[in-house]
Amino acid sequence: MSGARKPGEEMPPGVQVIGPGSTHAGEVLSPEALDFVALLHRSFNPRRQELLSARADRQARFDAGERPDFLDDTAEIRRDDSWRVAAAPADLNDRRVEITGPAEPKMMINALNSGARVFMADFEDALSPTWSNVVTGQWAVREAARRRLTFQTDEKTYALNPQIATLVIRPRGWHLDESHMLVGGAPVSASLFDFGLAFFHNARELLDRGSGPYFYLPKLESHLEARVWNDVFVTAQERLGIPRGSIRATVLIETILAAFEMDEILWELRDHAAGLNAGRWDYMFSIIKKFRSRPEMVLPDRAQVTMAVPFMRAYQQLLVRTCHARGAHAIGGMSAFIPNRREADVTKRALDKVREDKEREAGDGSDGTWVAHPDLVPVAGEVFDRVLGDRPNQKDKQRPDVTVSAGDLLDVTVPDGRITERGVRANVSVGLAYLASWLAGNGAAALNNLMEDAATAEISRSQLWQWRTHGSILDDSRPMSAELYISVRDEELGRMRSASPDFPWTDAAVLLDELVLADDFAEFLTLRAYRRLG
Repeated sequence: MSGARKPGEEMPPGVQVIGPGSTHAGEVLSPEALDFVALLHRSFNPRRQELLSARADRQARFDAGERPDFLDDTAEIRRDDSWRVAAAPADLNDRRVEITGPAEPKMMINALNSGARVFMADFEDALSPTWSNVVTGQWAVREAARRRLTFQTDEKTYALNPQIATLVIRPRGWHLDESHMLVGGAPVSASLFDFGLAFFHNARELLDRGSGPYFYLPKLESHLEARVWNDVFVTAQERLGIPRGSIRATVLIETILAAFEMDEILWELRDHAAGLNAGRWDYMFSIIKKFRSRPEMVLPDRAQVTMAVPFMRAYQQLLVRTCHARGAHAIGGMSAFIPNRREADVTKRALDKVREDKEREAGDGSDGTWVAHPDLVPVAGEVFDRVLGDRPNQKDKQRPDVTVSAGDLLDVTVPDGRITERGVRANVSVGLAYLASWLAGNGAAALNNLMEDAATAEISRSQLWQWRTHGSILDDSRPMSAELYISVRDEELGRMRSASPDFPWTDAAVLLDELVLADDFAEFLTLRAYRRLG
């Protein structure tokens, strides 16, 4: 299908699209769709900017010694046992296995056909946001909503099965811009761009098919940020004549600050809320980032910070208790292990690790979980089938036994936790390989039998910065230093260049050096990396 713009079509007033030509631009970037995005941006970008400023102000207070706590001025919301979120739509009530992946046509078809109950098409951490990827992703979502998405290779035609997973979209976070669309001469909010196009093109179509416009919301840091999203939803529905409450949003609790405001986030979104998800990898990154100036809160090797350690377990169980008290779904997080169809031993280890992880989540009361690969749908499904049986969820499993204090969430002690050269090397390797992949246009990379996305790359680079800044001592008594980092980086870079000489290794190494060796901590690697994308 041609994506050329039709003769005579003009941009809405004050709107410019400055991205390179894209195959499906004519279908996705219609004047009406762009006008809708511009309306949302003009209406809500000032509040977005205020919230981003509030994040910076709060970070300065943490750097000065303040510690987060449950909010005094919203205590009544937490104490009030009477309120509940809206009931789940029929096709979002059984969420026992959800599969995630970038909004790319082939990936989407495989995921929608995988047997999972839900598929999250990702415009955020798993998608490298080149202009081509973003526009093609919106086209693929549009085609999937109409059940006509196909993908052709020389060997095979990929098409959707009669029965597919429920489609959910994850837009980019509040902190990101989409520089290829300008409103009033300035880049549009990437969150509003991704949401606006997906909603404009698909909301009515999905409702007519018995589904609805469903979303995942990433990286929120407060209930005030959720309030803006709720107001966006109300405006979008009113503007397009969509019944209020049609939108349903699941919030990823993937920042330490959001963990203190789970009730309040559900309250703000209560007419549109579908649940909360334990976004574990960004959550770990958030702890490093928010408390980067505190040597007593330095984390050990990433591999040692599992969901079984006390502070991560407290976060997961608090999420289940909160969701079920409000009639919301509690969705478990992503295990990074993935199978390898060519290596039976690797696959067995991956399945065993995933099964252990999902059994813990189901036992805690989670209503479903995430997987990153179609081959993991059966093992996760087996665990939740055994716990749920014919029930769509286990919201009736209340957790009055769970009592979590601020100290429980903030005591980041890892029993027997150590920083090792192996951990340093793993972080350097993941940082280089993921950044090279991302800069080459691939935002979800299988590395060393783990599925890595921007969240896990954030952990890798932020740990290296944290360890270097604090001169953390390795288990062999060496201090982590810039010299040690550079030595390991050179070794890993040489090995990777030999294996894949065509990757943008130089750009990846320069970017990783900036992130690890700078005096100031970069809030998000994607903000710096985005400048290097087409």
